[in-house]
Amino acid sequence: MGDLRGRWEAAFMANYATPPLALVRGEGVRVWDTEGREYLDCVAGIAVSVLGHAHPAVVEAVTRQIGTLAHTSNLVANLPALALAERLRDLFGWPAETGARVFLGNSGAEANEAALKVVRRHWGGARTRLVSTVGGFHGRTLGALSLTGQPAKQEPFAPLIPDVAFVPYGDAAALQAAVTEQTAAVFLEPVQGENGIRPAPPGYLEAARAACDATGALLVLDEIQGAMGRTGEFFAHQTLAPGVRPDVLTMAKGLGGGLPIGACIALGAAAGALRPGDHGSTFGGNPVACAAAQAVLDTVQAEGLAGNARAMGDRLAAGLRALGSPLVAQVRGAGLWQGVVLAEPVAARVEAAARAAGLLVNAVQPDVLRLAPALVISAAEVDTAVSLLATALKELRP
Repeated sequence: MGDLRGRWEAAFMANYATPPLALVRGEGVRVWDTEGREYLDCVAGIAVSVLGHAHPAVVEAVTRQIGTLAHTSNLVANLPALALAERLRDLFGWPAETGARVFLGNSGAEANEAALKVVRRHWGGARTRLVSTVGGFHGRTLGALSLTGQPAKQEPFAPLIPDVAFVPYGDAAALQAAVTEQTAAVFLEPVQGENGIRPAPPGYLEAARAACDATGALLVLDEIQGAMGRTGEFFAHQTLAPGVRPDVLTMAKGLGGGLPIGACIALGAAAGALRPGDHGSTFGGNPVACAAAQAVLDTVQAEGLAGNARAMGDRLAAGLRALGSPLVAQVRGAGLWQGVVLAEPVAARVEAAARAAGLLVNAVQPDVLRLAPALVISAAEVDTAVSLLATALKELRP
């Protein structure tokens, strides 16, 4: 890895820290590095590889499509993109008269940029004020960054989009007070991912929907990490607040099972907001990425992987809570999206110790570890992950 580290630092801009290892192969929830060392992968490319690595359904769909038609741009229609958009539109069980429509891009940040434009076009300048949450994360492009309630990420790139109010996440009264007749939209994550896996408390999403209904503001739910069954239902908001329906929803990460794709879905009046020329993406709706997404959706639904995420997530959370380590202060999350809150800001050290033990986890905050394994993980693999994390914690606190 020493030579690779030097090559990496010489080749890439310094926007990322140099990675501690290089992976060359994966199968299921296992990956191997350049030295041939095996790891149990509980990061899954940051909640991306929902079917694990090298899943036969994705391999077959991508191979077939790339040998048929790899790219078209948006100057012409392609059938994989159309089929995927129709499927996404129909996923929610929304009645046809709501008129849901889809924009396909390449990432979560792109999906959120599209959502911002939908909101702006919907109001036509009559409302520009936005409400987001402290600690929330919606992406690093300038529009999405403007909605990200993390000043350290924002400050180097100021000035950003103005007129964004940030309220404490989970505080329904503060949210309702911030949403007025001047508010264009509220942007929320049903579970804050990058802020340490913080699920919305009971009643919070319902309060957000009520505040938007009372003022006419749009409710935009960021399901970039939480979609595709990760929390035990197809979308995280369906797990936490089944009766809540957004006006706009964004998703990405797990949708392509490893291929880059994002989607913004709008319904009702918001569905018709964008006009020709308002937004675009050369690679958006790429046939290969759309074929992969179809294969992922087929597999998640046919194999009941949302249900597996619920069952294995409960097993994982119970195992983590039973560790008995003085370093573990709390375990929180939903399904196969768990945050281990540590009693000290040593998450990076625990991540390194886990890696040395053969387990990949992510220090998402100085005092929080993120575990987001593939939805195909088995009970035995969950138990192995808990055992390996126990070994890592004992390295720091015997």
